[in-house]
Amino acid sequence: MHLAPQHTEVLDAGPAPAPAGTAENLRFLLTHTLPAFVRGFVNPRPAVVKAYAALDQPAWSAATLRALRARHGGAPVLLRGISGPMLVLLDVQDLRQFYREPVRALAMDPPDKNNGLSILEPTGVICSHGELREDRRRINDASLAAERPVHPSCEPYLAVVAEEAERIRPRTSRAVLDTPALRGALHRISRRVVLGDAAADDEQLTDWLYVLRDEANWMGRRKKRTVAARAVYDKATARIEHYAATAPAHTLAARARTHPDPAGDLDPVGQAHHWLLALDGLSGVAARTLLLLASHPAEQDRAAADAAAGGTALPQLRACVRESLRLYPLVPDLLRVTRAETTWRGVTFPPGTAVLVPAQFHQRDPEHVTAADRFVPGRWLTGDATGNNRLAPFSHGGGRCPGENLGLLVTTAFCAEILRTHRLARALPALPAERPLPGTVDTAGIRIGVVPR
Repeated sequence: MHLAPQHTEVLDAGPAPAPAGTAENLRFLLTHTLPAFVRGFVNPRPAVVKAYAALDQPAWSAATLRALRARHGGAPVLLRGISGPMLVLLDVQDLRQFYREPVRALAMDPPDKNNGLSILEPTGVICSHGELREDRRRINDASLAAERPVHPSCEPYLAVVAEEAERIRPRTSRAVLDTPALRGALHRISRRVVLGDAAADDEQLTDWLYVLRDEANWMGRRKKRTVAARAVYDKATARIEHYAATAPAHTLAARARTHPDPAGDLDPVGQAHHWLLALDGLSGVAARTLLLLASHPAEQDRAAADAAAGGTALPQLRACVRESLRLYPLVPDLLRVTRAETTWRGVTFPPGTAVLVPAQFHQRDPEHVTAADRFVPGRWLTGDATGNNRLAPFSHGGGRCPGENLGLLVTTAFCAEILRTHRLARALPALPAERPLPGTVDTAGIRIGVVPR
């Protein structure tokens, strides 16, 4: 690709982007791109996550990215991605631009992501384009109440969380909470929040969605299996529409249905596939947060006091959830694609260039983040972390996750329900309280001892 410098004054801020060498491309492919593909972009494969935890795979990627930053002086580096050129951003000044760029110019649907998620949610926001995307995004954001710190349906949602936490609450003096129990509870919560109580026990729907998520990991590269997945999608969609037709007013599906669709192309309830995916994913967030608290008794005491005080804010516990997401983000990489010519440090790149922010790398970068590999929830209570472009568990700018407030509400409330009645004791896998935390946790293997307070 021809990299033509533009605007010399921009280059004064640092070196211009440059293409990577052959060895750098190969190292990036082997330590970052391929491991991400094998792990699964949409639905992490448990066996792979377990192996990566044992091998500390994120350390390989971090070493590669640090070497790229050192050799190129922090400038964006143009590498070869799976589907074409990819600009990797390694410095905070480029992160600021990334989050400032409008979604129309720096779109959220690069081909690989779109090919994967279109199997799961073809009418969702993330697979839509142009004006249709904007219209669907408005419905999505209104349903999630994205701009409101407290969702209008907060009270019924918290009641759902309390009821599902009660179902798995340990009944003996010494018991264990494990990932299957937490996952089952969050699956029921997600179905009830999105579709209503009628869907609470519909494990078949969740199984269908997991079939689609597993196939989405292949990003449309298995043509015959993709065709078969379409039949599963049709069954899941019919089931979702059945529940949505009579869903109570507080559910996300009912809130979406209030939006008119005169031309029949918006499919307001189509976003339910994504909502269920996102809320189901909170089981891993809750499991890792509780694991971290079990390994850090002082932080657990502060979080438990917060939970005991009640209310919906729970700032200390919410900070713990945010810190868990900083350490172990649901989306380790933020990938966009340019829809128009875009200039980075004076160099213009053509439409169709992928732009990558390795979010987990930046969030755990010891050169720029204090105690980067430690569990320090207090950083989220000062306000400094919230506006830090290096720390983006929910992204920033126009691509910020519209479900941030709802996700934090549900996860924080769920953890609070556990902490109000039980103390977290010995846990597996054991995490060091006084040493750097591992880059990956085998979430499927989490087991936490609990004792009544």
